[in-house]
This record gives sequence, C-alpha cells and structure tokens, in this order.
Amino acid sequence: MEKVRDWKVLPPREAKVVPFPSTIDPRLAAILKTKGIPSLYSHQATTLERIAEGRNVVVVTPTSSGKTLCYNLPVLNDLLSRPDSRSLFLFPTKALSADQVDELHGLVTALEADIKTFTFDGDTPADARRSIRAAGHIVVTNPDMLHSGILPHHTRWTRLFENLRYVVLDELHHYRGVFGSHLANVIRRLKRICRFYGSSPQFICCSATIANPGELASRLLEEPVEVIDQNGAPSGEKHFILYNPPVVNKELGIRRSVLKETRDVTDRFLSRGCPSIVFARSRLTVEVLVTYLRESMRRRHKSQDLIRGYRGGYLPTERRGIEQALRDGRVMGVVSTNALELGIDIGSLEVAVMAGYPGTVASAWQQAGRAGRRQGSSVAILVASSTPLDQYMVDHPDYFFGRSPEGATLNPDNLVILISHVKCAAYELPFEDGEAFGDCHEDFSQILQFLEEHRVLRHVGDRWHWMTDVYPAGDVSLRSASTDNVVIHDTVNDRVIGEVDWGSAPEIVHDDAIYLHESRQYQIEKFDLEGKRALAHPVEVDYYTDAEVKTDIKVLDVFQEEERDGGSRAHGEVAVTTIPTIYKKIRFHTHENVGWGQIHLPEQEIQTTSFWFSYGVDHHQTLGVSLEQMGLGLKALANILRHVVPLFVMGERHDIRSVAMVQSPFTRRSTVYIYDNHPGGVGFSEKIYDGCRTIFRAAADIVTRCPCQDGCPSCVGPSLEVGEQGKITALNLLERALDASGLPTLQPPGSPPKLPASAAEVSPST
Repeated sequence: MEKVRDWKVLPPREAKVVPFPSTIDPRLAAILKTKGIPSLYSHQATTLERIAEGRNVVVVTPTSSGKTLCYNLPVLNDLLSRPDSRSLFLFPTKALSADQVDELHGLVTALEADIKTFTFDGDTPADARRSIRAAGHIVVTNPDMLHSGILPHHTRWTRLFENLRYVVLDELHHYRGVFGSHLANVIRRLKRICRFYGSSPQFICCSATIANPGELASRLLEEPVEVIDQNGAPSGEKHFILYNPPVVNKELGIRRSVLKETRDVTDRFLSRGCPSIVFARSRLTVEVLVTYLRESMRRRHKSQDLIRGYRGGYLPTERRGIEQALRDGRVMGVVSTNALELGIDIGSLEVAVMAGYPGTVASAWQQAGRAGRRQGSSVAILVASSTPLDQYMVDHPDYFFGRSPEGATLNPDNLVILISHVKCAAYELPFEDGEAFGDCHEDFSQILQFLEEHRVLRHVGDRWHWMTDVYPAGDVSLRSASTDNVVIHDTVNDRVIGEVDWGSAPEIVHDDAIYLHESRQYQIEKFDLEGKRALAHPVEVDYYTDAEVKTDIKVLDVFQEEERDGGSRAHGEVAVTTIPTIYKKIRFHTHENVGWGQIHLPEQEIQTTSFWFSYGVDHHQTLGVSLEQMGLGLKALANILRHVVPLFVMGERHDIRSVAMVQSPFTRRSTVYIYDNHPGGVGFSEKIYDGCRTIFRAAADIVTRCPCQDGCPSCVGPSLEVGEQGKITALNLLERALDASGLPTLQPPGSPPKLPASAAEVSPST
C-alpha cells in the first residue's frame, strides 16, 4: 500500500432503459428479446431517433456500453424494409472487423432474412470477392482495404455505391494523427465516388471518450455531426489504482523497474486464477513481460501457453488464434500493445494492468475498460514508470481522474498526405476544372498543375486525367509515412516469423540485434535494405538489445514567430536526419548494460513541422554557466519537454521528438526543437506553439517535485547524461521561458500547477 498513490472505487451504475421505438421492425425486436435484450439503453434509443431524422451521429460512451447495437439496429432495420439498400462498416483493424461480423451474423441468422454480410479484406479469397461485390448488403472492411481494394475498383462495386445508405465508422478516436489525416482523405474520395453514382450516405460513428468527438468527426467527414454522449448502460464496480514503484536509489532518483513491478502485480492476480490483460508501451516490452510471466507459470508447474503475447508483427493467423483462445478461456493472461485496446471480444477479464501510462487519458480508460463487463467487480492498475509523464500522472491523481480526456488532432491537408490521395482520386475519376477536394484549403488547381508538371496528370479539355501506368493506392500507407515493411525470416526453419515497419526497422532489426517473438529469441544475421528483409536464427541468450539514434535538424521555413524578453518561440517546416549509431545489450531481470556494438546503416531524412524555443544570445552568461553546462541543461530541458508534450496534444510517445542545440545554425542561439515525427507533420507543432506556456509550466512542476538531486529518469534524465548542473539549469531555462510575457496559456480542465517564485530557491528535496 505504500506504493499506491491513489485508489478510486467507481460504484456500479444502474441501466437507463427505454422501450423499442415503433419504427423498429417487430421481427428485429422479437429476435433481440430472445437474446436477452428486452429494451434499449437510453443512448441507443437516442441514436436511433437521430439517425431516423437523417443526421450524422457520433456515439461517445465507455467500453461495453452497447455501441454495436447503435449501428447494427438502424442498418438491419433499413434492410428489412429496403432489400436493395447497402451499408459499409469500417473498423480500424482486421481483428475488430472479424469480431463484429460474428455478432452481426448471429442477428442475421436469427432473423432468417436474406441479408448477406461479408468481410472484405486482404484475406478474402478471390472467388468470394466476386460474390461480395455483386450481392453484399453489408460490407465489413477496414480503411486500408477501402483505400486500396474498393475505391480504385469502384466500377466493380456499382451496386454498393449506387445504393449506399450508411457508412459506419467504429473506434473513431483511433483515427488521429497520421492515420486520421489519411482517413479524412479516404472519406473525401468515398464521398466523391458516391456523388458520381448518385448516392449520399449517412455516417454513424462510435468513439471512446475524448474531449472533442464532434470536432473530430466533423473534421473527418467534413459534415455536421451530432454527439450522443449520455450513457445509459449499466456497469459493475471498478477499482482504479495508481501504483508507483519504490525508489531504489534516492540520489539518482531511480525507481524499481516498471517491468519487474508489473510482473509482480500481474503474477499476484494470475496465481489466484484471475484472468488478466497487461498493456505494454512497446513491442519489446510485450516480449520481455511474456518471458517473465511464462517463467512464473513454469515455476508453478503450469503450462506456459496460459500466457500469450499480442502485438503488431505477429502473423494474422497467430493473432486470430490468440483472440479465440482468450474467448474460450484457454488463455489466463495476455500481454499486448494497444492493439487489444479496441473493442474486440476477448472474453471475460477481471484485471487490467498498464505497464506505464499509455500516453493519453482516453487510452488509459479504454485499456482499463477491457477488464470487467456489465456485472461483477474488476480492477485496473496503472503501474508508473520512471518517465516524467508517468510521475506527473501519479503525483497529480486529481488531474488524471478529474480532467476530461484529450482532444484528437489531425491534419487532412498535410501536403504529403493530401497529394498522395489526390493522385488516388484522379486514378478513380478525372478531376473537373473548378472541382474541390473536400474542404481542402490549399489552392487545389496549383496541386493539379504540379502533378501535371511531373507527368502524373494530363489536362484535356476541362478535365484532369491520370496518365501513368502506376497504381497509386498501392504506394500509399494509411498507417505510416512509408508503405514498406521489413519481413523477418528464420533461416534455420525457413519461415517468416514476423514483420516490422520500415521506419522502425533500423532500430529493431539491425545486424546483431536480438529480436523477441513471444519470448523466443532470434539474432539478426543481416538486415537486407534492398530486399527489405531481416535474416535471423534462433538463439538463447540472457539479454535483449536497444538502439540509440543520433538526430540533426535544419529549418526550411518559418510559419509563425514571436520574440519576447525571455526568448523567442516559432514553428515551421524542418528537415530531420536520423541515424542509429550503437546498440546496448540489456540483461533480463537486472536490466544492466552488459555490452554494446556499432550499427552501420545509412541516414534517414524526413521533412516535417517543428516548434522551437530560442534563448537570447550568450544566455549562458546570464545564467552563470559554461557553454558545456548550457548544452547539458538544454538537453535536460529537451528530455522533459519530449515527455510532457504528448499530454497536451494527444500524441503517442513516438509522435514527438526533441533536439537541443547549444547554438542552432538557423537561430544562432541556444534552441530546443520539438518536432512531429511524421513527414509533413500532422498539426502537433502548431498546437505546441499556441500552448507552450502551459507545457513549460507542467514541465517545471515535474522537475521541482522530483526528489532527486541532480536529475533522474523521472524528470530531466540521469545526471550521467545531463551533468550535475543539468537539473537546475533546466529549471532556470524553464523559468526564463515562463517569464516571457505575452505567451498565451491553454486552459485544460483543472488548475495548472504553479511554479515556485524562483527556480534557484528550490532545494533538491522539494
């Protein structure tokens, strides 16, 4: 209990129910009653009313609140009265698509109606695809397949697009950042094709709780959307615990490993037969925890197959098998990335353990909601890591429990993303002179002219025609900046064991890296850049590897800039060059560094957007520190800001990067850059520019509260990395930034923490 920072008990909630409306077909109502659904929850009834009025809706209620019926009911009801009607269901993952189709099939089978429901994705056989195109009433797919397999071949889908009545977008909160920016453009293309065939579909969206569901939905759809957020579903009692591992080295501010603490907490529940799910922040963490928990099972003389991992990179058949094993109760515990955060049916779990703060309040509640259904008690435990953001959350429980979840950010007019989809749209249908592309704010004619100059389009008469033999959608990935991935090949057993995206590959599958797959270890023999594959063989070693990356940044353009007494803030376009330099060998259990090696790979460059803050010329003299100390203080400042920024922009940890320069070639001053880790940027830098004062204030609060003396992983980084004066220098730099008058302040729910009157007055024990 000394490690528990807060323990909230959320009481059970009674259901708010209403009778089935008269507009529901009696056959459908009768089937639902036989399935134990005698009435509707209030939010379900409200949704049906708004849909009947012809409005687009977004339903925002917690996990297990019956959102699926909010779209299944109106779609099936419409099909019973209009057999020619068609609907398109979009889910962010194949797993969620397959899961929802099973539930939908159950209703259709019970109705004994001629309603054909099909899943259309990359695993659908060729002969089945023809039947789906010709006769599918409900087509269930994902954005990637809509983008690359349906829209470019719309002439084969005439029946669908001529009669498209509803488009369902589930897990709407998932569509933010790069993925959301891509999807907004896919929706533009979808609506454009629908207009061509004379249809105008109505959109039904569902989302977990976020701050701006209406704004996000209307930005994605570029249409008015009504928010329905009054939850009428019941829930069982839930315990939510904020748990902070103990400090094991007070001088260095080092806490006990979050992995070890998560293992111990989870193992305590598993040993008592409680089905549990563990959420980890990275693929590597998943594999390490699976290894630890399987070892615990073996010590208790139980099958290690009771513990499974789940993450991207597993082959599709492997993931489907794990999902089914969870539903059947053949798996006691699963360790997952946020891949299982979505609403996949994974059976009845009682415990959710988070190995570190997921990055957003919205994600934390989603992950907590995977344990416990509508009856019975459940528990969710957030085990904090030593990172500044985690420590901020456990030190400010009122902030975590009291604030509204964050708002999602996307930028559909990101030039890199926009041009990619303009190409795809031109391939699908020629553009006409004066035609817009959604609410695109760019000068659209200039984009078309640019593509003509590069011999992608050809202007004939009043139309812009696609003129190359290349299939553009195949070169556009909705999930990342690159369509490429790297296949990992086991050379001993001659089989593919997994895959990794191109951007992450240099850090994960470089030569001599240890690649983990469900606790099995493989050593990378060779990373074949041209062949986009990594050759590996099984090994048994007592360590894993972790790569370090060197980054350089150059300013290309300035969008906004403001000079103040305390310094200047700006945001604009930058070129970022990264190269992995070395890898460390980290021993299991002790997590000590037992060796290292060099990485020999070429540089990678992206153009993106960045925020930067610059201090006055010779500011180190004002602070009374040397240039070397100034550089270390800036590095400390960059460390803390990189961790704090995602809290305010609803970004993931990998979305944000920071670079400190004691004398930037562009500003010729001491400067800290915080940039979007995606080509073209997705709007984070502008949000940071507008709210930098609040971000600086939160960063200062974390540093002043941290009990370490010279810096540690919980604030600015360990003193060995930032120097003995790194912490106090970073505090002084934050104070100077806050003193810059006129910087606007964001107003998140709850009062922002206060910075002491003078950073110099803060003792190490504060």
